[in-house]
Order: sequence, then C-alpha cells, then structure tokens
Amino acid sequence: MLDDQTERLQGLIGSVRFVLFDFDGPICRLFAHRSAEGVAKAQVRWLESRGLRGLLTADLREDPDPFVVLRAVDRRLPGSDLSAELEATLTRHEVSAVASAWPTPYADPLIRTWTAVGVRLAVTTNNAPRAVGAYLTSRGLLDCFTPHIYGRTRDLGLLKPHPHCVHRALRAISADPRTTLMIGDTPSDFMAARRAGVGFLGYARNPRKAGLLRDAGAPHMVSSLEPVLRSLRGGTRERLRDGRR
Repeated sequence: MLDDQTERLQGLIGSVRFVLFDFDGPICRLFAHRSAEGVAKAQVRWLESRGLRGLLTADLREDPDPFVVLRAVDRRLPGSDLSAELEATLTRHEVSAVASAWPTPYADPLIRTWTAVGVRLAVTTNNAPRAVGAYLTSRGLLDCFTPHIYGRTRDLGLLKPHPHCVHRALRAISADPRTTLMIGDTPSDFMAARRAGVGFLGYARNPRKAGLLRDAGAPHMVSSLEPVLRSLRGGTRERLRDGRR
C-alpha cells in the first residue's frame, strides 16, 4: 500500500512528459562553500567602490540575494554598461562556484530516471547558462538536458518571476504546459510556472524555504527529492506491470 505522500506525488507526476528544473536548489547548492549572501555583499562593495552606494536603498544593501541587487541596479539603469558589468561579475562568481557545488541529494538519479523513461528535460534558471553547463558536465548529466538550458540573458527584466525562460523551454521542447512540471525552490519559480500555465513542485530544503513557498501559494512541496524518485520508480514499475509504456 502506498503512503499518502507517495500517492500524492504519483498523482502529480504520473502524466508528466516534460520537466523543467530550476538549477540552484533542485539540482545543486551552487554556493555551498561560498554563500549567495556573500556574493550579494561583494556586489554591494563593488558598487560602493565606484561611488554608487546611492543606487541601492539600505534594505537592498542588506539583502542576501544577489539577484535582488542585480535587478535593483538594472531597474535604475536598464541596459547600462554598469548593469552588464555587474551581471558579468555575478557570472564569474557562479562559474567559480561550480567546482565546490554540492549535488542536491537524489537529484542525479531522478534526472537520469526521468530521461530513461522518455521524459524531456530542460533547465529554467536565473543563473548563467555557462555555470549550469559546467556543473552538468561535471556530473555527467549534460546529455540529459542538451541543448535545453535556459538561463539569464542580458535583458535582466526577464529574470523569473517573469516566465520568459519557461516559455523558451516550452517552445524548444514542444511541450504541452498541461503535461509539464517545473521543480523550483523559490516563490519566483512558482510565479513563473503559474504564469506559464505549468504544474509546480516546490523543493524546500529547510523551514525558511518552505515558509516562503507556502506563503506564495505553492500547492505541492517536498523537503527531499527522495520521495519524488521513489514515486517515479513506483509508477514506472506499475506501468510496466500493466503492460503500458
């Protein structure tokens, strides 16, 4: 007999034919040894060293999310050389962090199992595509996604929660939103998925993440990918036993 969580997850993923993964969180902890907050503070110091402290409010200077700082600068100076340089600096931080990134438990076998049963995968992320590609290559997972990595572009107004990267992925893999699931760990992931009309599964590795997703209205959430993998394998065994693909 299936436990309640496994049954709910099988109901969520049973008809899924396309899966969109956010990167930092569901696939790995990119800044495992160098916190994202540390990167955000480095961005603030970089701006201050150029006499641009006034671009950010006091709250923004304390925000631990480097994407918040990046967006704030681009809103003040959209498309400027300054925002482009700040984005390039963030990309260097991300690429450098790949070598010490921690794989999210059960992410690798989940990705490989979905690929093995014919589900098409893509990455939809606010991170730099170069960092994503480098990490997936290091784990032997690039072929599960190639060439479908949709990350940050020069137009920073298109970062999630804007659904731009989700729409790009849907078009590229000819996905029906009704049979597509996105796995993400932030409210912006959930909002992008909802705006694109695709299903959403929240990955919350700690109570803070869970609270943020819950407050955003995410209807489905797990604290580990292990039950997702277990449900996928269980559903696959049932289809094989019933003689269905």
